[in-house]
Amino acid sequence: MSSSELDISQLSDSERSALDTYIAVTGQEPSEAIPLLRRSQWNVQIAISKFFDGEGPDPVEEARAALNTPPPRPNRQTQNLMTDDLATSFSSAVRAADPAPRVETQPEGQPIYRPPFLLALLFTPINLLYRLLYSSFRLFGTLFPFLPRFFNTTASSALHGTRRNTNGRRPLGPKDTAARFIREFEEEYGTNTLPFLENGYNMALEKAHRDLKFLLVVLLAPEHDDTNGWVRDTLLSREVIDFVNDPQNNVIVWGGNVQDSEAYQVANSLRCTKFPFAAAIVHTPNVSSTAMSVVSRISGTTSPSEFIEKLRTAISQHKEPLERIGATRAEQQASRSLREQQDSAYERSLAIDRERARQRREAEAARQREEQEAAERQAAEEKRLHDLQQWKRWRAQAIPDEPNADVKDAVRVSIRLPSGERVIRKFAPEADLEELYAYVECYDMLQESNEKTTDVEKPDGFEHQYWFRLVSPMPRVVYEVGAGGTIREKIGRGGNLLVESIDDESDGEDDEES
Repeated sequence: MSSSELDISQLSDSERSALDTYIAVTGQEPSEAIPLLRRSQWNVQIAISKFFDGEGPDPVEEARAALNTPPPRPNRQTQNLMTDDLATSFSSAVRAADPAPRVETQPEGQPIYRPPFLLALLFTPINLLYRLLYSSFRLFGTLFPFLPRFFNTTASSALHGTRRNTNGRRPLGPKDTAARFIREFEEEYGTNTLPFLENGYNMALEKAHRDLKFLLVVLLAPEHDDTNGWVRDTLLSREVIDFVNDPQNNVIVWGGNVQDSEAYQVANSLRCTKFPFAAAIVHTPNVSSTAMSVVSRISGTTSPSEFIEKLRTAISQHKEPLERIGATRAEQQASRSLREQQDSAYERSLAIDRERARQRREAEAARQREEQEAAERQAAEEKRLHDLQQWKRWRAQAIPDEPNADVKDAVRVSIRLPSGERVIRKFAPEADLEELYAYVECYDMLQESNEKTTDVEKPDGFEHQYWFRLVSPMPRVVYEVGAGGTIREKIGRGGNLLVESIDDESDGEDDEES
């Protein structure tokens, strides 16, 4: 059994609930989450803040280290004033880059609870008394400014992280709050050209981190005496507007009214102690890959030149790391694009190969079908010819012999075959016309064998059809085999007949029509 499983089994119900909530938010392993929760006294909000914002030094551990560490021995050192001044200025600049934590804001689209009418009517006196006491306290705090700061510093961090409504303004979502601030700002100071982001503070941080830009946070307190003058003379001056809108400076602006819950939390997170207040936040890759730090704070009334100088100093100090990160991202994007192009080209080539293989398979299948059909046709034709020859032999054995000279009324017929040969034969007068057709069909069989055979059977399933006609040329008379009748009735005592192929005749008619 691991240590994490042992610790989890020894936790109480409240501690397990806190552990589950912390893991659901941060996704950290229990072995790492339990020590952090213990150092945070099992306070989930404090532990989550330490996870995202970084955990500060532990006073208890520092005190223990101080007790265990012997005091340093005094020694003389020679210092270079110029080097010492540079180191001091560099260390102060590094210390100025404090982390810029996120704030907990009201989710978008969250419904606002409204009490029933009777309950609101019942608590109306209490609400009025609260507003009266609150207004008095604000007036008292204006007369004695140190009191609000004292309460702010002594309040717990959990209270600072909760939503507040400082003056009864309707709480809105981050995007709607930003839109309301921009609308009120334009109503108060007229149309401006400052590119305020119409998003929440957390979204502004995400955009600055994603686009590698400097986020200028402007926090205004409308009740402060210097707010209007600072906004008109400094923030909306031509120099500041041109500097902010310059694409080379990579500055985006987010503003808020501290009377709103989100801006109030941002002011507490950025340790705002004096209004009007502005801060420059930028991604600091030397801290971590996702760290956003406050690199400059501008508190109180400043002139446009001082305001621009502080921003320019902060930008110049942190512009080079951002350019390196941008170059790295560009290389990664170029590599990603190259891989995508290669993958796309490979997919296209693979698709072409698949199409060619499919066409080859279809062509092979078509060729095999054609060969199979040709073989089936050939087999059917061979079977037809075989059955036709068998039928001829069967039919030839049933044809009677030519009548003798004693038969006076025999019909003498002269037949010109398609080969050009002329055959003269006598038929019995009562013979059917089909016997004449059978004689012409089986003429070759009759010539091959002089003796008749009687053992040939009719082929099964074979339907014989005569593919010729017997025609009298002058005048032209066609004797159809299907018309029936005897030879004497159709032809008379004698006649000359021609054998015409049905296929040849139909081809001739088609040629004449064309």
